[in-house]
Amino acid sequence: MTKTMINVEVVYALPDQQAEISLLIAEGTTALQAALASGVAERFAIDINALPMGIYSRRLDGRSLPLPQDYVLVDQDRVEIYRPLTIDPNEARLLRAARARQRNK
Repeated sequence: MTKTMINVEVVYALPDQQAEISLLIAEGTTALQAALASGVAERFAIDINALPMGIYSRRLDGRSLPLPQDYVLVDQDRVEIYRPLTIDPNEARLLRAARARQRNK
């Protein structure tokens, strides 16, 4: 019996580079399995198991969607691997506002 294959994309981005890997995988593959198969972990030296993931900006958190190891992909899904924030969003907003005030003086 032949397995049905589906197309998915795995993405990971740093401030200066990004990876968008298209994969042809077997139906029934999970988001975590696809992320591991993509080679992103080796390319960027990251621990895929420790990073949050999502599907089209919807986080795989075990509440609204299953966890990455439980989410079964469907054709054309986009698996996004999220990196940790380098700065708190509120702090970044304050820094932008301070720079804007300096420019306006």
